[in-house]
Amino acid sequence: MEWSTVPYAGPGGPASNGKNRTSSLESPIMLLTAGDLIASGSHDKEIFLWNVHGDCKNFMVLKGHKNAVLDLHWTTDGSMIISASPDKTVRAWDVETGKQIKKMAEHSSFVNSCCPSRRGPPLLVSGSDDGTAKLWDLRQRGAIGTFPDKYQITAVGFSDASDKIFTAGIDNEVKVWDIRKGEVTMKLEGHQDMITGMQLSPDGSYLLTNGMDNKLCIWDMRPYAPQNRCVKILEGHQHNFEKNLLKCGWSPDGSKVTAGSSDRMVYIWLGQRVCLSPD
Repeated sequence: MEWSTVPYAGPGGPASNGKNRTSSLESPIMLLTAGDLIASGSHDKEIFLWNVHGDCKNFMVLKGHKNAVLDLHWTTDGSMIISASPDKTVRAWDVETGKQIKKMAEHSSFVNSCCPSRRGPPLLVSGSDDGTAKLWDLRQRGAIGTFPDKYQITAVGFSDASDKIFTAGIDNEVKVWDIRKGEVTMKLEGHQDMITGMQLSPDGSYLLTNGMDNKLCIWDMRPYAPQNRCVKILEGHQHNFEKNLLKCGWSPDGSKVTAGSSDRMVYIWLGQRVCLSPD
């Protein structure tokens, strides 16, 4: 399958509160699946909510983090935003009221990444410079699981069934953990430098990873996939000496993938609906 890439430089402009919001691509920007809201996080410690249609105005600001917002995600139903920060916390926010619902503060160093589960109980996973991934249940106090690694964890994710978590970091590989057993069941090797971002495809079959080796890899995560699970490598975006944790993502229909880039562009790869083969 052939993919083509298109660089895109998003517009910057003043927000409704008077702040100049020029996009910083090491900061996360997440689009609600329904397509009508955008959440953006930045080094100003705040999360902005924006309307996509009409004047594209900022209508709410979520405040509480004591340091930059490094990662953020909508929950599946769109009612909450989950965010991660170097202030060593993961936080859950009510989108309707703008209030902080929960603050999770058991990491001992920067929290680089977070991800909510797609189905089942309201779980989320976080990854930190303290070398651990932590599993949280929003209904309970404290982490319900800790998954230790030898290295800093810079990206995390959930499997489609929410029975496994994915972690990646400065050791250049993705680890797949069985939540119940607390064990690594698979390693995905192929990047030659740190992995800075990951996201599962909408149908749950493929995992997208962004690496500082300037490669965007697509991995086949189906149970009976071939031994070489890396089915596509996409190139064109850039990482540089600043070593920002640039993210990546899928379009809702799985026909496009995107990646942040150190040249202040967002790169979009256009393809067919994702039914990949190594050819």
